[in-house]
Amino acid sequence: MDQRAPVTDAFIEFARDAEPRLRLALGAAFGFDLAQEATADALAFAWEHWDRVMKAANPVGYVFGVGRNRARRNLSRQRVVFLPPVLSSEIPWVEPGLPGALGRLSVRQREVIMLVHCFEWTLSEVSELLGLAKGTVQIHERRGMARLRKDLGVAL
Repeated sequence: MDQRAPVTDAFIEFARDAEPRLRLALGAAFGFDLAQEATADALAFAWEHWDRVMKAANPVGYVFGVGRNRARRNLSRQRVVFLPPVLSSEIPWVEPGLPGALGRLSVRQREVIMLVHCFEWTLSEVSELLGLAKGTVQIHERRGMARLRKDLGVAL
């Protein structure tokens, strides 16, 4: 009997659960093209270092940190497009200035805003993935939304 089978099964279950969350979170921070590569790199790292990853207090957060570091390294090598430009004639319900305004947010604010408002994650889910206190996530969300409102000229 193969002794690696339980390890393989545990990793497959972890990857199946973590991959979409990692891809969305990394996409919110670095753009979705770069996120695919960073997610694949992070999961490859997780497989290579599975003993260390599974012992982490927050395995998905640990692997997210690996993906974030890989994305930062690749960031200087390519031009990142966070969201494509919006043509108001094609998608009238999207503010045309939104992609640029999101791109001007700090990485952390963009991560939080995208995960909470675009992907409907709870503050607790974002907090767990990013390894931040829930209050810190709330502050990034509040400041990010205030900056977006200011940049887009939207009053409360």
